[in-house]
Amino acid sequence: MDVRAEVLAAEVRIAGHVRRTPVESSHFLGAAGKCHAYLKLENFQRTGSFKFRGAMNKLLALAPAERKAGIVAASTGNHGVAVACAADLLGVPAVIFAPETARSTKLEAVRDYGAEVRQVGDDCLVTESAARAHARDESMTFSPYNDPEVIAGQGTIGRELEQQLENVDTLFVAVGGGGFVSGIGGYLKAVGRDVRVVACSPRRSAVMHDSLAAGQILDLPSEPTLSDGTAGGVEEGAITFDLCRDVIDDFVLVDEDEIADAVRSIVVHHHMLVEGAAGVAVAAFQKEREGLEGQDVVVVLCGANMDVETLKGLL
Repeated sequence: MDVRAEVLAAEVRIAGHVRRTPVESSHFLGAAGKCHAYLKLENFQRTGSFKFRGAMNKLLALAPAERKAGIVAASTGNHGVAVACAADLLGVPAVIFAPETARSTKLEAVRDYGAEVRQVGDDCLVTESAARAHARDESMTFSPYNDPEVIAGQGTIGRELEQQLENVDTLFVAVGGGGFVSGIGGYLKAVGRDVRVVACSPRRSAVMHDSLAAGQILDLPSEPTLSDGTAGGVEEGAITFDLCRDVIDDFVLVDEDEIADAVRSIVVHHHMLVEGAAGVAVAAFQKEREGLEGQDVVVVLCGANMDVETLKGLL
């Protein structure tokens, strides 16, 4: 995959559909790390998540006949909401498969955009297998996280960072299946930015971390985590595995109490709501802060979708 070329094509394709999200200086994190800290605010993206970029790029890249047939996605929440929203805007039929454990608030958001929801299995890989089978049987397009157009859409965040900041020394990005970090980090490195890409995952669901350490994709269980947006396995043969291996420089795992503290800190110091996956990146920054002095550091806040009861428990 030519990440640079694909991202630049995606930038043109999705212009006018997605928000160019701001970068905000963080005095709180900067003081903690004795660095220049910035937050990339994808929590302000449409549908409350960076996932809208990839979903819209995928749908716009389809031929008219493919759009008419419809789109199928498998998601723990944010990707499904993003696909449903993009499909609704473009008049494309959508069926979203989700695990039985998916948060009800995200499934309701999918339904609100007119997409059909089907819950299958208790693990992302089981759900994804069912979604692929449905797409094949119904001659619909399947849109996974490890799709080149989806990765390129997410990578437009890297393109925006290139334009918004003269320098980025270290980048903290939450990682589940790897499409997010592959797009952003892959683009910045492809255009010659000397950036250290730090992948961040919850310790309870660190499949990409463990797979990279083993040198192959592993079939591992995931425990419940506040970072439900990054939870689940990595599909066998996923193109994101090789991309992550090439792009990621360091990997940081964080615990649930660290994620909770990070979410609270953004609410208190920046007066913004972020979801658990965004908290993972903030928590990783906090763990690594002693090595960041004097650097220009970006933490990507990937989304803001957290159900009310979970938020109440954190606050």
